Amino acid sequence: MERIDVYLGLGSNEGDRDLNLLKAMNLLDEAFGIHPERISRIVETPAWGFEGPDFLNLCVLYRLPRKGDPVEQATALLHIAKSVEQVLGRKAEEALYDADGKRIYHNRLIDIDILLFGAEIIHTEELAVPHPLIVQRDFVLKPLKEISKPNVREAFPEIFA
Repeated sequence: MERIDVYLGLGSNEGDRDLNLLKAMNLLDEAFGIHPERISRIVETPAWGFEGPDFLNLCVLYRLPRKGDPVEQATALLHIAKSVEQVLGRKAEEALYDADGKRIYHNRLIDIDILLFGAEIIHTEELAVPHPLIVQRDFVLKPLKEISKPNVREAFPEIFA
């Protein structure tokens, strides 16, 4: 069966941050029916884009069975990630923006982002992959580089430069 390498970024800066990350990974494992192939070390960093408690961040690599259209599969994966966030207590809020149209960031019990979905480039109203802010966020880039495979580094040299 053909598989696709899916890289997810997880972060938490509220409550028991370590436990939030562990619970999120357990729920993802349950949803996918497999454990991740690779898990990065946890990185602790200050809140990005707002004042708040420090975040714990990590990246995971799941090798999922490839199923049909990549956009549909990635969108289904996004819905799984958002449902895991909600199960763990994150409220399904709309993205907040200031008067200048700049996004307002806030504390998160758990945040799960699809960073890479194989070598696919996806731009829909709901999803952008590769995640558009990877290269601006060391707290994502550092753990992603730690677990990334050569094929993904070759597919996205602008990310892994």
